[in-house]
Amino acid sequence: MAFPRFFIFLLLIAFAAVLVKPSCGNAELRALMDIKSSLDPENKYLSSWVSDGDPCSGKFEGVACNKHRKVANISLQSKGLTGKVSPAVSELKCLSGLYLHYNSLTGEIPKEIANLTELTDLYLNVNNLSGIIPPEIGSMASLQALVLSCNQLTGNIPKEIGFLKRLNALALENNRLNGQIPESLGNLGGLKWVYLSSNKLSGPIPVRLANVPLLKVLEVQNNTLSGVVPSSLRRLNGGFRPENNPGLCGVGFSSLRVCTDRDNLNTNQSESNVPSANKTVSPNMPQSASLPMPCNQTHCSRSSSKLPQIGIVAGVITAVIALMVGGFLIIFRYRRRKQKVGDTSDTLDDRLSIDQAKEVYKKSPSSLVDLEYSIGWDPAIASQDSNGICHEFLDVFKFNLEEVESATQHFSELNLLGKSNFSAVYKGILKDGSRVAIKSISKMNCKTVEAEFIRGLSLLTSLKHENLVKLRGFCCSKARGECFLIYDFASKGNLSHYLDNEDDSINVLDWPTRVSIINGIAKGIEYLHSSEPNKPPTVHQNISVEKVLVDEHFNPLILDSGLLKLLADDVVYSALKVSAAFGYMAPEYITTGRFTEKSDVYAFGVIILQVISGKQKLASLTRLAAEAGKLEDFVDMKLKGKFTESEAARLAKIALDCTHELPDSRPTMASVVQELSKPSDVI
Repeated sequence: MAFPRFFIFLLLIAFAAVLVKPSCGNAELRALMDIKSSLDPENKYLSSWVSDGDPCSGKFEGVACNKHRKVANISLQSKGLTGKVSPAVSELKCLSGLYLHYNSLTGEIPKEIANLTELTDLYLNVNNLSGIIPPEIGSMASLQALVLSCNQLTGNIPKEIGFLKRLNALALENNRLNGQIPESLGNLGGLKWVYLSSNKLSGPIPVRLANVPLLKVLEVQNNTLSGVVPSSLRRLNGGFRPENNPGLCGVGFSSLRVCTDRDNLNTNQSESNVPSANKTVSPNMPQSASLPMPCNQTHCSRSSSKLPQIGIVAGVITAVIALMVGGFLIIFRYRRRKQKVGDTSDTLDDRLSIDQAKEVYKKSPSSLVDLEYSIGWDPAIASQDSNGICHEFLDVFKFNLEEVESATQHFSELNLLGKSNFSAVYKGILKDGSRVAIKSISKMNCKTVEAEFIRGLSLLTSLKHENLVKLRGFCCSKARGECFLIYDFASKGNLSHYLDNEDDSINVLDWPTRVSIINGIAKGIEYLHSSEPNKPPTVHQNISVEKVLVDEHFNPLILDSGLLKLLADDVVYSALKVSAAFGYMAPEYITTGRFTEKSDVYAFGVIILQVISGKQKLASLTRLAAEAGKLEDFVDMKLKGKFTESEAARLAKIALDCTHELPDSRPTMASVVQELSKPSDVI
């Protein structure tokens, strides 16, 4: 009779498995299919989303699940989607990231999206969305980044956004929003980045918003704001952008007019109508009717129907009873036979789940999947080197792969700025809305000794100067075999774009700008050569006009300082061959094979000649004209004579001194900076 009982037990288990199969997964699958039909009505881009598939298999493009096999992330940026955002997205109760930016979506933002109480990142920017921002968004307690910029949204900024206590980035620029900036934004103590430019906003800038302690950026340019700007915003320096608001005034802001008595009177009147900071902003704080079960549990969220729940509960109870009875029979039977059986199923399941998570991670980023925060090429490397020196900088500067992929729209060709033999550079937008340039370097091109690579990274992170491109951080991915360096973005490209131009009306730098660029480059190189407590003297080795970027104010920024410390010797040699071809290589390198500070000085002298002449490829006649003092044959003709002769003569002399054949006859960068600081009439 034992065999029939055991057979019945197996049938019960099979039946229970059918009943207990996560209906949550089925509900999420149905929701995904609704989302697909709405986002991609012609099934052009989401053909991998199939009704009989498994969303957590890694085959659904842009979908990633957490370790409990619930959809945690949808990343469909730059996919060409032309549909609408479906209210069905609210059924994905454990969704933490929704990235639909850089598409052509239309329609309104569904208010049902507010049911996503686990959502931390909502990116719907750069679409064609219309309608209002749903005030229900105020109930999304976990939201950290709300990015809706570059759409056609109308109406007011909901005051309910002030309930999002975890919000640190709010980007609403380039819409059609009107009304005043809500005073309730001042409730958000963690708010760091606020982008409200290019709307139709009016009224004053709330004092409470200006006083948010962590605020770094407040961009409100191109609106119709008015009143006195809170003085506390002066602490943001360049992070506060009030331009093109004629009604704004303030003290200590270069882009604003000085306030009048009438401005002060209007501001006082408006402030008298604003509730004090210790009052409750609104008694009608949005609340969810009933919150879903936390996503760190293995159970499913609530179903939309009670009848299916009853059936599921009954099935679960039946399965549990069957398992208990069956387990008792098995234990009793095995004990009678005195057999010991080792159960390895748990270990196997754990191993499979890890492998599946890695596979999902490779195909689509997820904030809930374990992401690589690699130090060097091995995430498990110790935080100290053989000398016991700690690498605290690693924790401060490291990014994760999901951030890099999201910023570049998964390394879209549209974001590719350029390629070389050893790297590729992409433009990107971080989750805080800031623009960056991301340099990708393969492991094969980097130092093979991990300690050397870490020392190179340490040098890069120690370099901080207004004329060096700022390194935001790095990400080294063992899975991809790549390292990524994240730099601030320079909007005007590199200096070579402004040389050798045939069209006189395009990219012609005036004389003061050229002089300013030369001065900035000199200061940057001087900083590299100097010794400071946390920075050793550094030789750039590869300075050229290609390695000098220009920001929106035409300030020069030296790129790749210290980069060669990361690269393998053969890659460094390849990069230096390019420099030699353009004449930046000092003569002594050919005989000694060594770089010194005087090698950088030589390259700087070449750059002076290029900037003044407007030519990247210098002819021998250019140098001869500089030596002879024939300014008319040396200075760029596109300036049409609009330059200071004494200044041009002095710069020519400095360039010739810097490019002297003998390194000992060249000046130091400190003396060059001192010489450049003299008045233009002193030669």
